[in-house]
Amino acid sequence: MDNHVRTALIASLDKFAAVSGKDSIKLEEGLIEVFSKDLGFLEKVAEFDEVFNEYPVFEELREVFFDLLMINFFASDVKKLEEDYLESDEWADIEEETIERGTELLNLLLYINECHDERIKPELGDFLKEFLLVEEDEFQDEFHIYEDLISNQNLVESSIEDICSHVGMIEIGEEMEDLFIPFMAFFHQPKENEQVLKDLQEFSPNKSFDVAVYSLIANFNKN
Repeated sequence: MDNHVRTALIASLDKFAAVSGKDSIKLEEGLIEVFSKDLGFLEKVAEFDEVFNEYPVFEELREVFFDLLMINFFASDVKKLEEDYLESDEWADIEEETIERGTELLNLLLYINECHDERIKPELGDFLKEFLLVEEDEFQDEFHIYEDLISNQNLVESSIEDICSHVGMIEIGEEMEDLFIPFMAFFHQPKENEQVLKDLQEFSPNKSFDVAVYSLIANFNKN
């Protein structure tokens, strides 16, 4: 299991448990066991879903943790496969079968990996323009998905309170509806920050989820 993924998974579940009052230890153990197994990706997905099915109080985290499962596959499992596996028909079939799974968090985690490789600090403008290429004509699907981040980039320079209160004033598209606050919080403070966590608990309309996802991203960003 990739170390960045393990750190992010544990930190996220611990924070979710602390805010929600729900014990995450058994789920944490079950997920780490699945992530660490030497299985094909679809077999891992099946076992991953079995673990989440046992702990329905954590259901809202299932798809963001699916993104972590995918990142773990790219970072760890794929090294054991053929060099061009991600270009194979088999992987294309897997992508087709899982196309409805996961969230836009996957793009952010891939971007953070790229930032680590290039030794640069994650920035919202760079993520949107250089990684997602939202200004290019052929990437208008991404522009549509991330339009709310694009039009509200200035919020990154404000406060968590402003970010959270702004959500109640705008209509956010479906893909970013749940992720708007943790994405903005991360670009506001890419290193996990106790004040950010406190502010999310105070001002977020979905405290446990936003704290958990912000913590996941910020801990994944640790070098």
